Amino acid sequence: MAVVAGAEGTVRLTAWVRGQVQGVGFRWWTRSRALELGLVGSAANLRDGRVEVNAEGSESACRDLLAALRSGDTPGRVDSVVERWSDPRGGLTGFVER
Repeated sequence: MAVVAGAEGTVRLTAWVRGQVQGVGFRWWTRSRALELGLVGSAANLRDGRVEVNAEGSESACRDLLAALRSGDTPGRVDSVVERWSDPRGGLTGFVER
């Protein structure tokens, strides 16, 4: 899928991760990977048991994070990852767990 980068060459990745991903350190692990890649955003538990990951940065860094989420090397167990690409919203600093 072609991704159109924002004015500063950044994109926004939203990923919904399903599986055994709550209560296993998944958000902390995601935050660590995102910071290593220079991304900003958040990882949040959803009521239905999924984790929603929002990340902004370069397309290549976002793709690397997406690959890590699907790698099988995460805490817990990932059954599926659904992704959405969009223009960055901006205004984010750091990467937080919610």
